[in-house]
Amino acid sequence: MRLAARRLRLPARLAVILAAVIAVAAWSGGRAGQVPWRFTPSSGDYAQRATTSTRLLEDTFFNGSGLWHMCVPVVCFTKNRDWGADSLTYVLYLRWLMTRDRSVLPVMRALARTAPSWKRSDSGSSDTVMWDAVADIRDYQVTGSRIALAKAKAAFQWENSDKAALFAAGACPGIDYQWPDGRRGFLKTLETASNFLKAAILLYQITGRRLYLLRAKATYDQVRDYFMAPHVPLYTVYVFDNDITCEPLLGNYFASVNGNMIWAGAALATITGHLGYLGDAIDTAKAVQADLSDADGVFADMQADNDVVEPLVEAMYDLATTYHQEFAARWLMINAAAAAADANAAGESGRFFDGPPPSTIATAWQVNGGAALAQVAGALDPRGRPADPGFWLRAHLVTDAQTLTGTSLRIAFTGRAIAILGTVGDGCCSAGHARVFVDGTQTFNRTGIWQNMTAPSIAQPNQVLFAWRWPSAGRHVITIRPGVYDREEGGSFFSMTGYLVVG
Repeated sequence: MRLAARRLRLPARLAVILAAVIAVAAWSGGRAGQVPWRFTPSSGDYAQRATTSTRLLEDTFFNGSGLWHMCVPVVCFTKNRDWGADSLTYVLYLRWLMTRDRSVLPVMRALARTAPSWKRSDSGSSDTVMWDAVADIRDYQVTGSRIALAKAKAAFQWENSDKAALFAAGACPGIDYQWPDGRRGFLKTLETASNFLKAAILLYQITGRRLYLLRAKATYDQVRDYFMAPHVPLYTVYVFDNDITCEPLLGNYFASVNGNMIWAGAALATITGHLGYLGDAIDTAKAVQADLSDADGVFADMQADNDVVEPLVEAMYDLATTYHQEFAARWLMINAAAAAADANAAGESGRFFDGPPPSTIATAWQVNGGAALAQVAGALDPRGRPADPGFWLRAHLVTDAQTLTGTSLRIAFTGRAIAILGTVGDGCCSAGHARVFVDGTQTFNRTGIWQNMTAPSIAQPNQVLFAWRWPSAGRHVITIRPGVYDREEGGSFFSMTGYLVVG
């Protein structure tokens, strides 16, 4: 996600940062550099944890009048549009789908009322409107609100027709720019295309209009042409189109877009009867399991506060239940067990399912994936519990403030898990990343640590920058090396305050 249009005006942003600093200082006892990583873990079986997670969204993130807080307990801003807010709406849809929990209804009705009504005269990014379109449809599926369905159709129309000439341009016009006419870096993101695809399929399922299905099939083919990695069935997220060439930034595997493509392939197979679509979906899901997990089989979310994991959880659940794929069910429960084991008492788990929970600020981008896993685990194994609760309570803290000033930074330790700590948005709020090598091998997701990207546009101290687990304790080395410059992640940056090790 690009942040230029999401940054607060300077006075407001400074006020937000000041409030966050004050709150974090108070929470950590006021001592600079202290890491308040001790936490009271969530308890109960998976059904109880799913309820706790739902109440976290309804009572803490939801503001009571149709908007989502993007950060808690410090409120960075509150809204009902775009991917952070929409991902929380998606989680409530999952809750309703699995339990028919009636507490979801008033929240979704309020969200349907406050959702943007995209009009031809509106300006915005193509991905924002398509995230919103999917959220509107989920509102409709829960509440039956005709207003929500009308807003979904209007959002799709805005992208598909009203603004088509501005977005569907460049050397590969079959995929849309994120910003009209390629402004802000000639970027085309699969966040737009994969959500357009999902919205089109959902609208076809609801209305039966063949136009939606035709657009879905055409978009699916274009995505595979331009975003599919050359040697593995995973989708990278960025393509740069300078009106002469279309160049993908390979190796950036967002959970959201790969989840959307898995879901879309399975849905198209059901609609069309062509099992090749389902084969594509299964291949991508198996690649997620094999290539985007740590050594203990837990999904390692290398992205910063610019991706959401709920669509991947939703897609895996669809494969596990509708299409009876046992590997997808195993993936879900392995990740649910890891996230639940170290969710705090409020039900918050971190962006890294294999790491500790947020210790200061928790954002919508962090918690949506764990919240979705909680719902899935509650449905698949309601009486089950995580096998290793409070895993990170056994960790010891190594205070080691370091920056990446040379060709590499080496962290050697003995244990079975590590979580590197620092400030997300240290050089707020976009450019600056680093490569990560685990025992000499670079992570498959080449994003590594994109530390300076933060969707709330505030510095978030005492956060997990990277986490990794192994099945048993041993001697390991994590090596941090400079990031290679690209037009989205910028140049090199890394700064840590220390790390946690579980022996």
